[in-house]
Amino acid sequence: MSKTTYEAIIGLEIHIRLDTKSKIFSGESNAESEQPNTHVSPISLGHPGTLPQLNQEAIRLGMMLALALNCEIPDFMKFDRKHYFYPDLPKGYQISQYDKPLALNGYLEILPDDIHSKRVRIERIHLEEDAAKNKHSHAGDTLIDFNRAGQPLAELVTQPDLRTAQEAKVFAQELQQIARYVGASQANMQHGHLRCDVNVSLRPIGDEALYPKTEVKNINSFKAIERAVEFEIKRQTEMWDNGSAPEITTTRGWDDKRGISIEQRTKEGEADYRYMPEPDLPPVIHNREDIDNLRSRLPELPSARRQRFRDEYNLSYHDAKLLLQDPRVGNFFEEVISELRSWLNSLDDTVGSDEEIWKEYGGKVGRLTTAWITSELFAILKETGEDFGQLRITGENFAELLTLLYEKRVNSSAGQKILRIMYEKGGDPSVIMQEHDLLQVSDEGEVDTIVQRIIEANTEVVADFKNGKDKALMYLVGQVMKETKGKINPEVATSLLKDKLNT
Repeated sequence: MSKTTYEAIIGLEIHIRLDTKSKIFSGESNAESEQPNTHVSPISLGHPGTLPQLNQEAIRLGMMLALALNCEIPDFMKFDRKHYFYPDLPKGYQISQYDKPLALNGYLEILPDDIHSKRVRIERIHLEEDAAKNKHSHAGDTLIDFNRAGQPLAELVTQPDLRTAQEAKVFAQELQQIARYVGASQANMQHGHLRCDVNVSLRPIGDEALYPKTEVKNINSFKAIERAVEFEIKRQTEMWDNGSAPEITTTRGWDDKRGISIEQRTKEGEADYRYMPEPDLPPVIHNREDIDNLRSRLPELPSARRQRFRDEYNLSYHDAKLLLQDPRVGNFFEEVISELRSWLNSLDDTVGSDEEIWKEYGGKVGRLTTAWITSELFAILKETGEDFGQLRITGENFAELLTLLYEKRVNSSAGQKILRIMYEKGGDPSVIMQEHDLLQVSDEGEVDTIVQRIIEANTEVVADFKNGKDKALMYLVGQVMKETKGKINPEVATSLLKDKLNT
């Protein structure tokens, strides 16, 4: 008897913290603070008799996100009370949206394998307030920080259209980029700006029924989304194979250290929350003209920008995707490229229109720019832990550094040193090159003397080379570079060494 095979049915519930200055129903700051309970008010603390007041900016940001996700925005929306008891919710209810949310029926196109497109339907996006944050001590105590209470959230619920862990991860990554591009949120998972719950169930291949799902919470990274889905698929497959498929909907918590999910409770139903219209907030009526105005202000979105980068700058999909994970990086890249195009047009040996010159040289310049941003600059940012927004290097100066590399006035090693100084102190790369004596030596006469000296000082290595050991040549090149502190063009040094050794 053949073994039954199953397909995973996956949906996501994603909370995105909106980047408003104040909270959604009160005036205190919507900011992060290491000091607990500093951004609080009687409203966010749930004091009796306090009244919420709707932050209109939260609606605007939520609508921008919804429009970017191809959602329908109804003319009418309202807020509701969602009742449940938990220490982080002192009112005993959360102000959310139930049957009349901000947006409905959207979709997002993703490329899970970077090639094939998949459309994931979005059931709804609604606005709500965040709860406070529980902090558990090693002694077993639980403390509550109300800084987060009342922060504005947009909750997005997908249809169960996802089938693999990779698709779930890519959807969340694409959503993060869109939230950043429209200015709705920085959507940083590590800071809790984007929180994702995954709903996973299985069914035999060919079966169209939907079976009880498992919701997995406490996921705080894209990698964790992938791991949590993979674990649930494996766990539930074993249950199906053992004849004990899930019969009720449950909630589990993700333990990232152990790579497992842990059962927490059975999942509440809508009746458990006792939804009722929020009596202290009037409904919101959307004006079609205002919605169309917002739609016209949408920026170029990540998918369209990736395609343009590929067409305009001769980049691979992978490179375009890497550059555009953060819109600020994409903006920086285009600023650098603009400077380099002007530089190419000013050279004596480039002839033709701007388009003709770019067609001839653009591929090489685009690849050089991409490599130095995604490899060298990203490496420094990762090492220092700083955000791209803290970068002290201007696009103009970065472009000038690339011209030095392109013209081989400095080699890669010297370029890295210059970049490091630019990152730490700022400054003009040409000036840094002169001050630190990093100008590359390409004069063959000067290099010839040094090469001859290295050959004479390493007779055993020379003999190894003549006996067919190719690594010996690399050693000699390294000695030349060491002798000149990296200032000699390694290509020139390699060529001269080969000529002398072969004769």
